[in-house]
Amino acid sequence: MNNKIDDQKARMRQLIQILEPAARTYYQESREIMDNREYDAYYDELVQLEKETGIILAGSPTAKVGYEVVSELPKEVHESKMLSLDKTKDVAQLQAFLGGQTGILSWKMDGLTVVLTYEQGELKKAVTRGNGEIGEVITNNAKVFVNLPLKIAFEGRLVIRGEAVIRYSDFQKLNNMITEIDARYKNPRNLCSGSVRQLNSEITAKRNVNFFAFSLIYAEGKSFHNSCLEQFAWLKQQGFDVVEHEKVTRESLPDTIQRFADKIEKNDIPSDGLVLLMDDIAYGESLGTTAKFPKNAMAFKWKDEVAETVLRSIEWSASRTGLINPVAVFDPVELEGTIVKRASVHNLSIMEELKLGLGDHITIFKSNMIIPQIAENLTKSGHMPIPDHCPVCGGKTEIRKNIDVKSLYCTNEACQAKKIKAFELFVSRDAMNMEGLSAATMEKLIDRGFIKEYKDIFHLDAHKREIVEMEGFGEKSYQKMVDSVEKARKTTLPRVIYSLGIPGIGIANAKMLSKAFRFDWNAMRSATIEELIEVDGIGMVLAKGWTDYFADAQNNEIIDRLFEELEIEAEQVSEERVLEGKVFVITGSVYQFANRSELKAYIEQRGGKVTGSVSAKTNYLINNDVTSNSSKNKKARTLKIPILSEEQFLKLTK
Repeated sequence: MNNKIDDQKARMRQLIQILEPAARTYYQESREIMDNREYDAYYDELVQLEKETGIILAGSPTAKVGYEVVSELPKEVHESKMLSLDKTKDVAQLQAFLGGQTGILSWKMDGLTVVLTYEQGELKKAVTRGNGEIGEVITNNAKVFVNLPLKIAFEGRLVIRGEAVIRYSDFQKLNNMITEIDARYKNPRNLCSGSVRQLNSEITAKRNVNFFAFSLIYAEGKSFHNSCLEQFAWLKQQGFDVVEHEKVTRESLPDTIQRFADKIEKNDIPSDGLVLLMDDIAYGESLGTTAKFPKNAMAFKWKDEVAETVLRSIEWSASRTGLINPVAVFDPVELEGTIVKRASVHNLSIMEELKLGLGDHITIFKSNMIIPQIAENLTKSGHMPIPDHCPVCGGKTEIRKNIDVKSLYCTNEACQAKKIKAFELFVSRDAMNMEGLSAATMEKLIDRGFIKEYKDIFHLDAHKREIVEMEGFGEKSYQKMVDSVEKARKTTLPRVIYSLGIPGIGIANAKMLSKAFRFDWNAMRSATIEELIEVDGIGMVLAKGWTDYFADAQNNEIIDRLFEELEIEAEQVSEERVLEGKVFVITGSVYQFANRSELKAYIEQRGGKVTGSVSAKTNYLINNDVTSNSSKNKKARTLKIPILSEEQFLKLTK
């Protein structure tokens, strides 16, 4: 008996080690290292073991709710704890849960849960779900949600919960603007999470975030005749978009679930299942809660349509970063109404866990009915060789491990794939915007040795005869290409920075860096990590990637030769540079601005710079408590640096 318990506890520890990093990256970093189906399978196994043993180990995700708050946004404790929902994939279990009650069936939306508070008819506060007990205050961001009423007729205190989401259509439009495939967002949920938790609400406004109410927590002095359906109807009257829902009974539940399922393909709102809520408010409250779940509602997850097929090969796809991704190729199968024959395996760790081998019988499903994934390997031969040479250049490969995830990389810096992808980015629309230079054309020009570095693109006229005679080319195609190249000589600094393919630096980051360094190129490329992380949107990882890139002498030489070919358009640094050259430190509470981040942005827009600590280079310390004996005030006095209140500071900008 003891041996069995020991074995069960060992498996529970193993499951926690698997689930914890997946949950952390999903909730805190808005990215995924494991698909939902795989996570659910491990989670359900852990739940079953905890039921059998009566033991819940420290760190178990079954005892946690949501992500831990680690951002710079203000934090706030929720008035009432926000719990997760228990879930099932069995319609009969959902019917048993509802029993003889009337229920409300709605979408389980896949975004970020937000709590809104209205007072005197105006939106006063918006807080994310956070870890269920403490959330992040995002009021300024909520005010730019595209469908959220900022003022309502009801003047009493109102608290509601809902989901912030980005529609599939808006998600696709944004991704289509990102020419580099590796830089595109993985799904609307990740994009929404990052958008809602921005420090700059202007970025949120550009993302078309929607809000759909799904729960009324408190409405001062209002009676809804003990019905959640009446609450939903009333919220609509106040101007809120409410989650799509239907009234159900035990008997009508299966058909209603099917109606929702039929809508999935055309549904523009991301969802990962359904929610069944008791309509009777008092009855639902009487059921109470567990440590993790309320008992008045349950989530329903779709049973994935699974098809069996045979694995025929693994294609190894190289990228410009050197990463070589495995892609499974199998006999075509029909899933959710479409034919699929390929699925990404993501990395070596997943491939090894599945024990893939040629000829293996595997099952395929569509994650959230969209993305093909391998569900299970039925034969597990494990005979899939990992290439020791790059499929593109023949260079040696190596396996690298990052946070327990193994991936394959090409070690050859001159790899053709790296060059093609790098040059493809260089000529793309948001970069140098050179028409007529497709990936196929670039590959031909690189193969023939016409392009070895960026400057060579501006001298293709030296190879005119050979290019005109290339297959698929002619005089007209050649002329269109060189005309586009000549036009691209006149460009902007952010475009050039983005075109270089510096790890993690997209066009938005390039613009922010250019503004922060006043479009001084030499100052930018010689910047230190400390200087870079002072720029909004640039963290330690991006800053290190930047400094590593420019620590390479060859990179600098290539860029110097490129700049000789370009005419960089002069850009106006700012309309008001009244704080030019001034260095500020901000401490304590602020009152004239929403938060310190907004004050920092105000200073930078006027030419000033904000740092985190007082030093001899500091010109002013901003602290509304001018007479306090805080460490920063003391240091400022020692260095004879003026300490300003907000009002005194604002006089400087007039």
